[in-house]
Amino acid sequence: MTKINICEKFSLFSEEWTPKIIAESNGQLVKIAKGSGELVWHKHDNEDELFIVFKGQLTLMMESGDITLNSGEMYVVPRGVIHCPKAQEDTHFMMIEPSSTAHTGEEKSSVTVSAVDQVWI
Repeated sequence: MTKINICEKFSLFSEEWTPKIIAESNGQLVKIAKGSGELVWHKHDNEDELFIVFKGQLTLMMESGDITLNSGEMYVVPRGVIHCPKAQEDTHFMMIEPSSTAHTGEEKSSVTVSAVDQVWI
């Protein structure tokens, strides 16, 4: 394992809502992504999902109320909670989640990225 420059990793891609894997630790994948607009409403029945914002603003819309994260802030969406990430233009964020976590849970849409397509960078 070598050190990872997260800012450099963000500069390697432009796709939105397409997680890129940058590390693995104890069965947890460390993924980075860019986004703007909304993803899709979904849930993860068996896994929590941790979000950390590096740039911009990410709102995690949930039935119980929205959580807005700014740069340097994080939040864990508990397993089973229906949520929809919504990002300001050019938002950069990290997710840490078990390797079994499906991108949009059981919800399949045109923006869903399969595990095979979540490449290492």
